[in-house]
Amino acid sequence: MIYIKTYNSPKINKKEILRYAGVANADEGTLLLVDRLIDDMANIFSYKVCYNRYPVSVLGDEIDLGFARTRSHSLAICLKECDEIILFCATVGAEIDRHIKRQSVISPSFAVVLQAFGSERVEALCDTFCNDMANEMKRSLRPRFSPGYGDLTLEIQRDIFSCLNPSKIGVALSDNLFMTPSKTVTAIIGIKKEF
Repeated sequence: MIYIKTYNSPKINKKEILRYAGVANADEGTLLLVDRLIDDMANIFSYKVCYNRYPVSVLGDEIDLGFARTRSHSLAICLKECDEIILFCATVGAEIDRHIKRQSVISPSFAVVLQAFGSERVEALCDTFCNDMANEMKRSLRPRFSPGYGDLTLEIQRDIFSCLNPSKIGVALSDNLFMTPSKTVTAIIGIKKEF
């Protein structure tokens, strides 16, 4: 069974938006642009996560994730003290992509900040979900680990999509492993063993 959670808007972090936009020292104009962006666009997001739990076993760099087998030294280190994982897909919806595309023609600088706002939103959703799971389960969780990070191949996206069926929350995977909407994250969270 796949579980789905929907969330209200997590708290907006302006510093993170500026970081994603590559702005080290924001001038007054940039800060006003971010404020305008938040006022105009904060309601375009829909916060959805689909997920499930699976047993995990690690032997060297070989990992049985319960839904797939893979080889990854980086992920093996992350999961070495875990007996279960949470596999999830989180998205803030497709509306942000439409606005970014439109603004790329009208105002490229606004599009860059809008792109950063979308990144901040999906990361805030992931943080909210991870905190929610830790509180709900009352167990320690490892940091989330996404396909393409370290030596974990992007190819595992096919297994993730086959298993979670994120189309239920409006997410699709292309043949070249790009997710749509673009502000979507898939990840594995290790659940530490209880001793």
